[in-house]
Amino acid sequence: MPDNAFENPRLAALYDFLSPSAGRGDFSMYLPMAMEAESVLDVGCGTGALLRLARDSGHRGRLCGVDPAFGMIEQARKRTDIEWIHGDLSSVSFEREFDLVVMSGHAFQVFLTDDAIRSFLNAARQALTDSGKLAFETRNPSATEWVHWPDTYSGTVTDESGAEVRHVSEVHGTLANELISFSHTYTSPNWDQPETSDSTLRFLPEEKLDGMLADAGLKILERYGDWDRSVVSETSPEIITIACRAQ
Repeated sequence: MPDNAFENPRLAALYDFLSPSAGRGDFSMYLPMAMEAESVLDVGCGTGALLRLARDSGHRGRLCGVDPAFGMIEQARKRTDIEWIHGDLSSVSFEREFDLVVMSGHAFQVFLTDDAIRSFLNAARQALTDSGKLAFETRNPSATEWVHWPDTYSGTVTDESGAEVRHVSEVHGTLANELISFSHTYTSPNWDQPETSDSTLRFLPEEKLDGMLADAGLKILERYGDWDRSVVSETSPEIITIACRAQ
């Protein structure tokens, strides 16, 4: 079940205000890749920001976004020149159709079990053309980035109606079984009551990720520790993977 922040239309409408495209390091890598690919599948596309940017930048090929959250896909569907699918990748049958399968915004971390990760990787491989690439990132667990989330993800934004919305992030506990749980609480003088979204993300170690990629028939082409394409180290914030079908 998607988090309330993504399923709830009111909260989904806030997403692009909370995470504007101009400030996203992941787009600096994924957008050029999308522009080079004739067909692009964005898994966990959210509001569709990456694909919108690709179309606005002149992409003329097939752009398809998939997301299981109703609120997010309804935001995405405001743009009618892109294909949108409400669901998850394992429920859609693509066979060698996309030159790029991308999963941005740390969406990979919503897969909390090994089976869920395997299902995604197998479906992504199936969707790739023979020369296609899979690109995604997951936060590096050794960097313990969640310690800073109460400061990083708390603040005030102005929504599309001009109303101020206060959002407060709280982390509940420490890393246990590769999982971190946290919550976001949203309040606005224009709302009758606060909205809360509870979340859990998985922080998969690099070695375990590599084993799952190999088991799914995927080969790592590039691996980075941040959006500046630096190598992965213990303090790197990211584990960014670009992979392809193993020959």
